[in-house]
Amino acid sequence: MSRYGNQYQIARPTGRCAATEQPIEPGEVYIATLSEDPEDEGFVRLDYSLGAWESGSRPDQLFSYWKITAPEPNAKAKPIVDDAVVMDIFERLADDQRPQRVAFRFVLALILMRKRQLKFIGRTKQDDGEIWLMQPRGASEDLPPAEVVNPRLSDDDILELTAQLSEILQSEL
Repeated sequence: MSRYGNQYQIARPTGRCAATEQPIEPGEVYIATLSEDPEDEGFVRLDYSLGAWESGSRPDQLFSYWKITAPEPNAKAKPIVDDAVVMDIFERLADDQRPQRVAFRFVLALILMRKRQLKFIGRTKQDDGEIWLMQPRGASEDLPPAEVVNPRLSDDDILELTAQLSEILQSEL
């Protein structure tokens, strides 16, 4: 089992609005959120109906959110979250040094490289490990590259975190 897998569990979408407890029906547009989990270093996923969101309902310690449409039952999965949302989460984690967040950001970087949103341009060694240098697609070469700590995840750790990210974002990553 992954050293991050049991520690980094995030609830699947419940199909209910976190504010009203009303069902979110297939085809309905709603807001998916990630918020800081006060009990550990992970995130909590909560969903809100558009009406509840627009009336001001928000989770405590909101980290990120995106608008999506509830899938039809038995519909083939298709990417719901665009690359900009994944890049935003990646950038927002830049200064977070908590081990689970470092691992989360590293896996996001691998996903963004695969989607050609980040380009690997090199690596540097530091006393406590290795830093990967990455340039966002279309960024000026004058800008410093993004620095991503390599937490030395095993293949199993990466697969486990990627699967959990796919669940969180309801997207094929």
